[in-house]
Amino acid sequence: MDGDRRRWRQCLLGGAVFAVCMAGTTLPTPLYGLYQEKFGFSELMVTVVYAVYAFGVIGVLLLAGNASDTVGRRPVLLAGLAFSAASAVCFLYATGMGWLYAGRLLSGLSAGLFTGAATAYVMELAPKGGTSRATFVATAANMGGLGCGPLLAGVLAQYAAWPLYLPFVVHLALVAVSAAVLARLPETVRDRRPLSTVRPQRPGLPPQVRSVFAPAAIASFVGFALFGVFTSVSPAFLAKSLDVHNHAVTGLIVALAFFASTAGQLAVGRIGVGRSLPLGCAGLLAGLALLAGALWWDLLALVVASAVVGGVGQGLAFRGALSAVAAASPPDRRAAVISMLFVVAYTGISLPVIGVGLLVGPIGLEGAGLVFIACMAVLVVAAAGYLLRRPARAPA
Repeated sequence: MDGDRRRWRQCLLGGAVFAVCMAGTTLPTPLYGLYQEKFGFSELMVTVVYAVYAFGVIGVLLLAGNASDTVGRRPVLLAGLAFSAASAVCFLYATGMGWLYAGRLLSGLSAGLFTGAATAYVMELAPKGGTSRATFVATAANMGGLGCGPLLAGVLAQYAAWPLYLPFVVHLALVAVSAAVLARLPETVRDRRPLSTVRPQRPGLPPQVRSVFAPAAIASFVGFALFGVFTSVSPAFLAKSLDVHNHAVTGLIVALAFFASTAGQLAVGRIGVGRSLPLGCAGLLAGLALLAGALWWDLLALVVASAVVGGVGQGLAFRGALSAVAAASPPDRRAAVISMLFVVAYTGISLPVIGVGLLVGPIGLEGAGLVFIACMAVLVVAAAGYLLRRPARAPA
């Protein structure tokens, strides 16, 4: 009994470290307007800066997504914290666009190292029989951390001094504490090999994972695409179309989507993996419809409703996807398979966001958003139909 409590404490501490790293990746979200005023760049550049982060994540997941299976979880996570700290330093010293690109790229590298490795690590720290709860801890730490980033930065930017500096100083302090915590946690990979044995992984899946991976990947792509638009262009929409210039309010609205995702993940235990994926797609479709209404009628209430409803849908879909994929993966390839799921998810974040940025010039922010919503709605309907025909199986 004492051993189980100790393992759960370690699991929760691992989740806290995961959350700190992910918070750093969304910390600049409510600050982009201030950077636009300071450096004078366009809305397209906002989406490009954001997409640089996603490309960094995808590159690491493809090249080193299996590294923690080889060298151990803790060395990879410590490297991820180092990249997160370096990203914060770039933003602290930013004097032009180059610093923002570098900061976002380093942030992407940190998230790429963390997503697969930290998810597997948190699940492995849990006691035997606690896989379902540990999966929730991992996904909640991921999404909760992503939500805490814009909320923290928005509050500090609005109500404290040095809005472009203080959020990153606070994050550096949290990273230092996280590194100290991680140093005291146990390693979970028993058969570790030297770093020189790590090789870039080819896109591929073990045979037993393939039937589960397809529906999981579809749902993850759509959910992360919605979050990508929320975190990249919604601050501009709130400021320009709804006259919301309070950074704390902007950060809170973006954070609501991630917190609602955590609530949706919590519901998967009762709903079940097989039903959570199609229900999550239904929630995403409803969230897209509400966002379309917000863009069409310029209503703040619909933006908030879209964040909550779409976030719950994303949480249902994402935890169901992660549970199914993790349960079907062999232990020695679990982090690599989870990393491949995140490759698909972060592709959903990057490509649609760049598309929206390219359309802002010719048809405006609202028009670009409506085109994005129409495309994602078609994809959601197709994904839901696929999942209803070939439902994901619940993990054993």
